[in-house]
This record gives sequence, structure tokens and C-alpha cells, in this order.
Amino acid sequence: MKYIIVSDSHGLTRELEQVVRAFPDVDGYIHCGDSELNTDHPAILPYTAVNGNCDWNGNFPDEQTIYKQTHRFFITHGHLYNVKTTLLNLHYKALEKGASIVCFGHSHLVGAEMIDGILYLNPGSLRLPRGRKERTFMVLEIEDKQAVVSILNVEQINDPVEKINFTLQAVNR
Repeated sequence: MKYIIVSDSHGLTRELEQVVRAFPDVDGYIHCGDSELNTDHPAILPYTAVNGNCDWNGNFPDEQTIYKQTHRFFITHGHLYNVKTTLLNLHYKALEKGASIVCFGHSHLVGAEMIDGILYLNPGSLRLPRGRKERTFMVLEIEDKQAVVSILNVEQINDPVEKINFTLQAVNR
């Protein structure tokens, strides 16, 4: 299973389309909010997207939960959970939803970490990164219980900046 995760593209369309063209054979594309696009814009259509604090024109949901194989993804932007100061609120929501993978954005800081058996993924920002110069997104590859998270720079799309390995737990539906 392979997913592309992006966030905080803030009006960019060429980059969203570029990511889809570079990874045509994936199981899905996730946008964690602040696309600043309408829900019917061609660049956002391939993505499962949520509202961010700058999405005034879109009618995306504030959060989505999707089930893939034995994993439950919880997707949100993060502003409603104060992720710039703590992941605790988001963690409680992930527990409530029974998520094994949480995708969020808002801070523009790329990061991947496992907390109490839940994988938290923030792909950073395609437009305005913080904490590094690369405009980042993520590729999540899962085989059985093994996950590989690749952090990529949209300007050098075929050369991963970093790869991180995790062991996942399946969720009970």
C-alpha cells in the first residue's frame, strides 16, 4: 500500500499536479488542508482533502477517516487541535477514532513519529516550509506491519531527503 501525503500548498496547483504525475500508481493521495482551492479544482480532485484554516473557498470536511486494509487513517489540518503547541488534543481524537495513522499539517514543519502505537505524519508545506528549506511532502509505503515514510522535496522529486522506518499495529474495526 502506498500513499502520497501533502499539506499547506496555499494556492499552488502546478506542484499538486506534479506530485500526481510523479506517482501515478499509488493507492491514494491525501491533502491535509490549506490548499486554498475550490473542491472542484482539477489539481485537488485526486486528493482526499480536508479544510485548513485558510480554506475559505472550499467545502472540504474538517476531518476524514478512511480505512485501508488493516489501517484506519485520521486526516485533519490540525488547527482545530492546536498542533502548533501540542499533539495531545490530536492524540485524544486519534484514540477516539481508533486511528493507527494520523495525517495533519498546519505547522508547516515536516515530521513523523510514533506515539503509543499511532503513527503521526506531518508532510510539512509545499509552499512555505518552516524549519528547513525544502518544500516537502511524504510517501507512505506499508507492507504488512512495516511502514517506510519518505520525505521528499517537490523541487527534487526523485531524491528523498530522508527515509524513516516504523512498525505499525493493525486496528480493530
